[in-house]
Amino acid sequence: MDVRLFRDAGLGNGSYLVDAGGGHGILVDPDRRARRYLQAASDRELEIRTVLETHLHADFVSGSLEVREATGAELHVPADAAVGFPHRPVRGGERLEIGDLEVEVVASPGHAPEHLSYVARADGGRAPTLFSGGALIAGGAARTDLAGDDLTERLTAQAFDTVHDAFADLPDETVLLPTHGSGSFCSTGSGTEHTSTLGAERRTNPLLAMTREDFVGSWPSTFPRTPVYFARMRELNWAGPRLRRDIHLPPPLTAKDFADAASRPGSIVVDTRDAASYAEAHGEGALAIPFRDAFPTWLGWLVPPEAELLFVLGSTSIDDVVDASLLVGLERFGGYLEGGIDAWREAGFPVRSLPGIGGEDTVPWLEAGAQALDVREPDEIERGAISGAVAVPLGDLPTRLDAVPQRRPLLVYCASGMRSTTAASILERAGVGPAVNLRGGYGAWREAGRD
Repeated sequence: MDVRLFRDAGLGNGSYLVDAGGGHGILVDPDRRARRYLQAASDRELEIRTVLETHLHADFVSGSLEVREATGAELHVPADAAVGFPHRPVRGGERLEIGDLEVEVVASPGHAPEHLSYVARADGGRAPTLFSGGALIAGGAARTDLAGDDLTERLTAQAFDTVHDAFADLPDETVLLPTHGSGSFCSTGSGTEHTSTLGAERRTNPLLAMTREDFVGSWPSTFPRTPVYFARMRELNWAGPRLRRDIHLPPPLTAKDFADAASRPGSIVVDTRDAASYAEAHGEGALAIPFRDAFPTWLGWLVPPEAELLFVLGSTSIDDVVDASLLVGLERFGGYLEGGIDAWREAGFPVRSLPGIGGEDTVPWLEAGAQALDVREPDEIERGAISGAVAVPLGDLPTRLDAVPQRRPLLVYCASGMRSTTAASILERAGVGPAVNLRGGYGAWREAGRD
């Protein structure tokens, strides 16, 4: 069985293209960036005829409908999800014949109440392959609090039963291919690899060594913070997202037209260039989110769904930026700046800069009265921070500006200087500061011998 993993390092997720034999392709948990699956299937001379969904996703918009529009594939969705679009409902205990594979459907609630996993078996006695969604991942499992606080306790108890019992009859050599993985805000775990085997998890996964009492009582306290956009993803995936063909895509705009569009109520300019380019010159009020693996997460976390997005591009294509925006359910586009920041300056519009200092220069600056602002996640801060720093995680900053000292220079830092650039842009938009970015982040501080 040939399986291609599409790994998204920013979301910490994986989706899979499976060669089921006879030219029959299966997609498992595809996201909205359908073009890459279609190209990979074409390269392998596969026709995507089947899509398997393990659950209603909370961290990204599903690409199932986009794939079906392009290929005519049959969508298999957990029956208990009761989604609002045509599909083939499936339940635990069913056995599906797909191409040359037998696919067993396994009820595996916990991460979501409707959650299913799929065990694919090929002829010849080879080890089965378990597509586990978030039911079991390398080193852990996916969190149980995303379907609503009132369901968390029950789902946590179900997750215990799932990780201990749902796959008990499968051999150790079973290949484990989860959707969620290390770095996902949807999951918690110690694994460094995205894939595993059941034998490896039985030996090393700490969740499998916990008692029910410890699991239910303590495991939810290990969940990461929840990006605010998660609250609307399950409902969007339940209803079925719009197709890309039905969405008005951003046109190129001259500097004058871009400025006019940016002045409209509800518009937000997102500068997608790298942190150094933004620091050198940017339009006042632009929200800096450098385009990288984590771009969709921070875009979804910091931008309200009703905003009309305007983009300043660097080397990234507008198609890639649109794909990332659609991935987190942002669909209103006003345009992008034709010619980039150079065209903006040539048209006579003002630019601003973001000053930065290195780790070796911070102490005199702090001693002169600046306040350090740490925008990392709480678990990062527990491992070390600048003494006296005010901690406001980046995702909370727009709604917690009252926690930031006013009328005082701010030394903003994160782990490497990326999130702090975004934070500094938020402060600029709010008129708080002035802000200075710690280049290289907390790592640069430590390398300079600070404590």
